[in-house]
Amino acid sequence: MAERVVLVGYGPVGARFVEELLPAVRAGLVQLTVVGAEAAEAYNRVLVAEYAVGEAERESLEVTDAEEAREAGVRILTATTVVELRRSRRTVLLGTREQLPYDRLVFATGARAQLPTLDGVARRPAALRPSEDGDALDHGETPLPAGVTVLRDLDDAERLGEAVRAGSRIVVLGAGVLGMELAFAAARAGAETCVVFHGAGPMERNLDRAASTVLARGARGSGVALVAHARAESVLLRTGDDGVPRFDALLCADGKQIAGELLVISCGVQPRSELAAIAGLPVSRGVLVDEQLRSWGDPDIFAIGDCAHIAARPVTGARSSEPAGGPLGLIGAGWRQAEWLARRFHDELSGAAEPSEPLAEESDGVIQLKADSVDVVAAGVVHVDPWDDGPEQVCGDERRSVAQWSDPDHGRYVKMVTRAGRLEGFVSVGMPRTAAELTLLFQRGSELPADRSVLLRHDGPDYEPSDAAGALGPTATVCWCNGVTVERITNAALAGDVTVADVSRSTRAGTGCGGCKGRIGEILSTIAPVAPLPS
Repeated sequence: MAERVVLVGYGPVGARFVEELLPAVRAGLVQLTVVGAEAAEAYNRVLVAEYAVGEAERESLEVTDAEEAREAGVRILTATTVVELRRSRRTVLLGTREQLPYDRLVFATGARAQLPTLDGVARRPAALRPSEDGDALDHGETPLPAGVTVLRDLDDAERLGEAVRAGSRIVVLGAGVLGMELAFAAARAGAETCVVFHGAGPMERNLDRAASTVLARGARGSGVALVAHARAESVLLRTGDDGVPRFDALLCADGKQIAGELLVISCGVQPRSELAAIAGLPVSRGVLVDEQLRSWGDPDIFAIGDCAHIAARPVTGARSSEPAGGPLGLIGAGWRQAEWLARRFHDELSGAAEPSEPLAEESDGVIQLKADSVDVVAAGVVHVDPWDDGPEQVCGDERRSVAQWSDPDHGRYVKMVTRAGRLEGFVSVGMPRTAAELTLLFQRGSELPADRSVLLRHDGPDYEPSDAAGALGPTATVCWCNGVTVERITNAALAGDVTVADVSRSTRAGTGCGGCKGRIGEILSTIAPVAPLPS
């Protein structure tokens, strides 16, 4: 009898799980039901800012073929919510009042936008409680005032797009990577854009002070206004002729008022783990699952993507403490979890002789800012200065060393943090080829050359693609979201894929965060008409 699997959530990670589980569905091993809250089929949320400002077509957001899944026998329910998980009965209750039985349940509910405390903006209820209509889950989706939005789904993108097309002044609250990408995109589309944040510089969690300063200069040069050291306290509304209160200005603690016609809140995300918490499953910074992606509290329940907090189960009798880590918040990591779990289900149900390889542990990923005018890449340990002598300089029995290079007049900066010769972290601004080489070295844990300055040659005037033996070597990974190498892109090009879009369709490269499209184009421009590389 087929195993009944219920997938809760139909975003890009859930869609990848469905796609990878199709062989088991076609073989009659799995009866798969998917429940998605949005009316639209799964799409890539990472690219909604580009879609909103007209830089991406709606079709480019597609990440799966839902019709193929349905033809294989998958039941996909969109515009449908799960309101209760009844573990004792091994069923889920839908908002339509239908009950779905399951043998295994997978959470892929993702994350929602985090709303800061602002007078004038109702926050999601902190307590989990039954809703007034009797559902076990209060979704807490209090509408935001007119002219205030987040940017997580297609409806949010439509609101932003309308503001851009109308020439409205857009205020972005939050200067993380998503807030800055949004600001750059809106400015490129011709909108007057202002970013408001509490710190001294943009992306301070990911960049050191120097890189943040270079980014700030680049942002202003691209038409993005920045308001630093601004603690937002309230949203001022004005009532128009139609009687509807709308956003008028953001009021800060020091009295500053930043006027605008659309406020976009970009203050991070929080996992959607309420359903699991109500059902009595352990949660922390997401649904707590072990290295097998299995819930700490129920062996038949799993979690993947932005809702999954992967941590080792506590040892019996050990002192209780907050589990380390949390969701990485990267689409590539979620896809790899989805692929691994689907493969494991298939292997277990088919009686494969060889068990699935263990899920590879992932460290904090590489952060890349997508902006045409400013290239920013960072990873690992970055908040260490060359002349510091504090505890952050020492890791274990070894000291960290720091190499820096800067060219403020041209918006260029590189910092490399090493321990025992290996790269523990780096920041690169305005040096895209150097960033590609450092990314490769960071991901592989390779040792850096003794003379760190040789890594800067990739962005020099005498650069030759043939010199980039590492970053453009056949086995080098170009698309980290999907694990696509130079070799695969080269073979795709030699088979007839002549554009970045062609390569994306055939290899998936560039369909995640989109940050690798420039490198794909560079590879295509260097390919000579020779025989394909061996597969």
